[in-house]
Amino acid sequence: MVSAGEFRNGLTVEIEGIVYQIIDFQHVKPGKGAAFVRTKLRDIKNGGVTERTFRPTEKFPTAHIDRSDMQYLYSDGELFNFMNVETYDQIAMNKEAVGDALKFVKENEMVKMLSHNGAIFAIEPPLFVELEITDTEPGFKGDTAQGATKPAVVETGATVYVPLFVNQGDKISIDTRTGEYMKRV
Repeated sequence: MVSAGEFRNGLTVEIEGIVYQIIDFQHVKPGKGAAFVRTKLRDIKNGGVTERTFRPTEKFPTAHIDRSDMQYLYSDGELFNFMNVETYDQIAMNKEAVGDALKFVKENEMVKMLSHNGAIFAIEPPLFVELEITDTEPGFKGDTAQGATKPAVVETGATVYVPLFVNQGDKISIDTRTGEYMKRV
C-alpha cells in the first residue's frame, strides 16, 4: 500500500479496480483548507489519461507490472508474432494491441512485453535502434541551412526527418520514444 503523499512519476497503483500509472503529480497546500495531491493518471489497459485529486493520507495498493523480454519474429498481415527466448513459447498479437510500438523495430529484435496479472497491455521497443535509410531525396552541396531536415523512409517503412547530409543507404540511430534522428552510424 502506498499513500497519495508518497506518489512519484512512473508508479503504478490500483484505484477502484483499474490499474493506473502516475504520469505527473503535484502536492498542493492552499492557504485555506487541507492539503491535497493533484495527479495525472494513465489507464494502462486503454491508455486514457485522467486527472484526479486525493487527500495525502489516502492509501492504494501498488500494481505489479511484469516486464518480460520477447523476440519480435514477424508480421503476417494482421498478427504480430513474438517468442519468449527462454521457453520458446510464441504469442500472436493483433494490430490494435500493438499500435505504433513496432514502428522502428526490425524482425528478430528484442522487445519488452508489459503485463499485469498475465494480461499483456503494452510493448516497449528498445530505446534506440539502428536502421538503414531506404528512400530519401539526395542532399546537394551548398544545402547548409541551419537545422534543415528532409523526410527519409527507413527499412521498417516508418518516416523520420533527417539532416540534409544523410543519404540513401546510410545507417542512422533513432530514439524510439520520440521518433527523432540521433546520429549517423
